[in-house]
Amino acid sequence: QAHAKVWHLYNDHFRPTQKGKVSIALSSHWIKPQRMTEKNIKECQKSLDFVLGWFAKPIFIDGDYPESMRSNLSSLLPEFSDVEKKYIKGTADFFALSFGATLSFQLLDSHMKFQQLESISLRQLLYWISSEYNNPQIFIVENSWFVSGSTKRDDAKYIYYLKKFIMETLKAIRYDGVNVFGYTVWSLLDGFEWHRGYSIRRGLFYVDFQSHDKKLMPKSSVLFYQKLIEKNGFPPLPENQPVEGIFPCGFAWGIVDNYIQVDTTPTQFLDSNVYVWDVHQTKKLIKVDGVFTSRRKRHCVDFAAIRLQISLLQEMHVTHFHFSLKWSLILPLGNLSLVNHTLVHYYQCFASELLRANITPVVALWQPMPENQELPVSLAKYGAWENPETVQAFVEYAKFCFMSLGVHVKFWITMNEPPVKNLTYTAGHNLLKAHAKAWHLYDKEFRRSQKGKISIALQADWVEPACPFSRNDQEVADRILEFDIGWLAEPIFGNGDYPQAMRAWLHQRNSVDLYNFHLPYFSEDEKKLIRGSFDFFALSHYTTTLVGWEKEDALKYDHYLEVQMINDITWLHSPSRAAVVPWGLRKLLKWVKSKYGDVPIYVMANGIDDDHNMVHDKLRVYYIENYINEALKAYTLDNVNLQGYFVYSFNDRTAPKYGLYSYVANQYEPKPSMKHYREIIDKNGFPGPETPKLLCPEEIASCPECHFFRTRKSLLAFISFIFVAFIVTIFFITYYSKKVERRYK
Repeated sequence: QAHAKVWHLYNDHFRPTQKGKVSIALSSHWIKPQRMTEKNIKECQKSLDFVLGWFAKPIFIDGDYPESMRSNLSSLLPEFSDVEKKYIKGTADFFALSFGATLSFQLLDSHMKFQQLESISLRQLLYWISSEYNNPQIFIVENSWFVSGSTKRDDAKYIYYLKKFIMETLKAIRYDGVNVFGYTVWSLLDGFEWHRGYSIRRGLFYVDFQSHDKKLMPKSSVLFYQKLIEKNGFPPLPENQPVEGIFPCGFAWGIVDNYIQVDTTPTQFLDSNVYVWDVHQTKKLIKVDGVFTSRRKRHCVDFAAIRLQISLLQEMHVTHFHFSLKWSLILPLGNLSLVNHTLVHYYQCFASELLRANITPVVALWQPMPENQELPVSLAKYGAWENPETVQAFVEYAKFCFMSLGVHVKFWITMNEPPVKNLTYTAGHNLLKAHAKAWHLYDKEFRRSQKGKISIALQADWVEPACPFSRNDQEVADRILEFDIGWLAEPIFGNGDYPQAMRAWLHQRNSVDLYNFHLPYFSEDEKKLIRGSFDFFALSHYTTTLVGWEKEDALKYDHYLEVQMINDITWLHSPSRAAVVPWGLRKLLKWVKSKYGDVPIYVMANGIDDDHNMVHDKLRVYYIENYINEALKAYTLDNVNLQGYFVYSFNDRTAPKYGLYSYVANQYEPKPSMKHYREIIDKNGFPGPETPKLLCPEEIASCPECHFFRTRKSLLAFISFIFVAFIVTIFFITYYSKKVERRYK
């Protein structure tokens, strides 16, 4: 009633001359049902009625309280007379909304939630207000998030929530037709936050409450909000627009299956036993004791599982297939005293059948797995990569693989995605030496005859400073890149030693704290051994992470590296909460080029998980298209020497939720993302009307059987000589026989 009287006072006596507007600012939360049932939805409506509708409905609808309040509170709720209803109704020139400053974010009385779930979706609240109150003009008069009271000026968390709320406001205007005409951030500067006191901060300007003069200092959020106002929102950035173009001839289009389906069950045609069919009683086959047929030699066609996998790969139109061998199964004892020849034969057949289908096998010798790190038990039990003996064991294993599979495999990976997050520095040290020795072994003993290439594949997710205006955050991002990628990359692709930034940081940490992290040293001979032990730079990339130096969330803070992990809640996320950030791949590829030169680069794995209930597979379709387009930008605009791109993963059977093929009831079904990837492969990128056509020479299909003839030229020459001599002899015999016949006639 007080509000209505003031509104009428302004309307009758001041509006004609001052030409202003008057309203009431109402705070609200947003609520969503625990389960999508009619009862829960009604409870959500009731929650909004009790909080926002209590004041909004009398003013914006009919001058009376919501019916849900009337039915629940009965006599506790006062009655308006008809005159009062008419007087209150329409006493607002716009809808002034406060979201987040007081009621939202766990500050709402739990009884007002009616056992439903509170949410921070400003867009949905705006749409509800528009639908509930006849599409009023809305002015957001208070909206913000908060950060810890200990956070100083790099308030990244505040920035990304601010970004989320303003983006949701823009979506409500553009897509939902909500009439929002203004937005106000809460608040200008840090202050006393009621019952939370000084434990949180909401200001755009930092206030040091302990100082005498309470000096104001702008935070990173000020710069963010200033830039946003200058641009009046989020205009499309040129660098984020898709480009048209194609990849070079011979570009490797691949798919990954960390561990292929191995089924070495012998076919019935290899069984030498004789059986009788008991058609009268048991209706089963009965083996006849003591009677055998001749045993024939094994053939690759005996492995039925191979044919199915090859046919799926052919359907995808990929040119390369990347998979890993199982060291623990090939050499169960960790040495050549026991070899699983059946499994080796299976791998030989798989690789040869790939070549027959004109698909290049890309084979990793070692891929870490949770159980025993995918090492033979004898090695895992005695220190794994911590034990120097594992180095020599790996070299012997690599030599065996080169000898057994090198005829078919020309594209080798020594180690695929070594787990830097779980490796000790000693283990990483030995792993680098094992890789280098395996590379030199191939280079000296096998490269000339097998004509292949070999390198290591590192996981390389991009790291971006959370506050783009903060020098401290940039330093943190640079440090994480060195620890995550440079640790294993710098010795191989750089100077043969670990990054100087790593050594300096560990020295500083060891001298200040109780830590004792020892980064081993290489001898000069070891540096020479490791430096340059590559033919290309292979990397796996899945997502991008934001990092900052301000400690905000203890659960996501790394004390060892003094880094705070930040989440941009406006990014797309997968069901497992992996962020979809396509431009991170382009930045990574540029970083690799700037740091290690014009080295050939292969993106050996790039993929996202999905939800089994997602029929249309839209997220993965979006992911693949946009990540490949960013790779194209790196190739065409940044001159990155990109040679290939591989999607992770082949199917859901071996990598649940990541596959381009679903696997249900023993059946493989292509997902829409597989078909979309195939279209990109067929076009070799994203050609446009003005894209010049690329005439690529036809590749000659590799012939695995040809090796037999190439290595036996002398024998073939002798056989050819005998064959020609036989033909000549037959010719002369025939010729002289006919001549003798004519003479007698």
